[in-house]
Amino acid sequence: MTYDTTVSPLLEPARLGPHELANRLVIAPMTRNRAEPDGTPTPLMAEYYAQRATAGMIIAEASTPNAEGQTYPNITALYTDRHQEGWRRVVEAVRAAGGGPVFVQLQHGGRVGHPDTNGLTPVAPSPVALPEPIHTPGGLRPAVVPREMTAEDIARTVRDFASAARRAVDAGFAGVEVHSANGHLLHQFLASGTNRRTDGYGGGVAGRVRFAAEVVAAVVEAIGPERTGLRVSPGNTVNGITETDTDALYPALLAAVAGREPAYLHLAYADPDRPLFHRLRELWPGTLIANPVLPADHVPADGGRAAGERLLAAGADLVALGRPFLANPDLVARVRAGAPVNDIRARYAMYTGGPVGYTDYPTYRPASVSAAAGR
Repeated sequence: MTYDTTVSPLLEPARLGPHELANRLVIAPMTRNRAEPDGTPTPLMAEYYAQRATAGMIIAEASTPNAEGQTYPNITALYTDRHQEGWRRVVEAVRAAGGGPVFVQLQHGGRVGHPDTNGLTPVAPSPVALPEPIHTPGGLRPAVVPREMTAEDIARTVRDFASAARRAVDAGFAGVEVHSANGHLLHQFLASGTNRRTDGYGGGVAGRVRFAAEVVAAVVEAIGPERTGLRVSPGNTVNGITETDTDALYPALLAAVAGREPAYLHLAYADPDRPLFHRLRELWPGTLIANPVLPADHVPADGGRAAGERLLAAGADLVALGRPFLANPDLVARVRAGAPVNDIRARYAMYTGGPVGYTDYPTYRPASVSAAAGR
């Protein structure tokens, strides 16, 4: 196979607020179920992130800002001193490896949760159950009907996001990413299929964007706009989400948060063939991180390079990749050398715990080096 050895624009340096990035490649947040049962990051996680420190920027996996926001077993959290110290060890490991800025994603699962996992009934904008079974410590279980959030529940959750953001900065993170995508709580408020409220947090587009906008505002107030990012996934149907007004919804959300001047917008499953991509790029005044649509079951032969370069050409500033970085801790070096990439060995080993399919992927060794080592 012939590989492209021309210099990729993905390798050009970039800037995000006060941060100089060595390249335009970002590690997308990827839940990998390697935390302790209480949500504390482990030494294995510190090793994993340090292995990938050559990325221009890392967005660490989703951490819940409170107990009721937990989605699955062994998911990270950021609401106790123990969680904070565990994350501090991760950030310090990346720093020791020479890495760039590390943000952490804050995610509340909403209806994507189960009493068998955290002992709590999940909450959501409306009592609409997840339409599929959910993973728990005892295996797959039918989803339960969530409890509709009261006004006080909403206000408390907004405060919890702000508190988790402060803990993140105290742990050494450069900032946090507010997760308003992929069918979790903030996305549930945005989407008409899961938000059937008739108060100020439901109804039309203006009401449905309110909760996400309030979370962003609270996080900005707590840690500053330069430390705050927002992730969205327009039209994404994961976790049973249905949107009836996507093209109006996301411009309205951006209008509601742009005045807070967050550091970046992270657009998941970004498709430059969709007019909405260009509309959001036009509306967003700051840095745009775009996550391309890639196969779910394997890594493209070029490690996602072509898709990433296409997004840069369409107006993205940075490109976030998930599975290519999971299977290739040295993805930056492989893109630079035009080298072959590792594929994912076992798709579900990503979630099963331990080093297999997590920290045991090999790094690239040029043929000349391998031959010399064998003499």
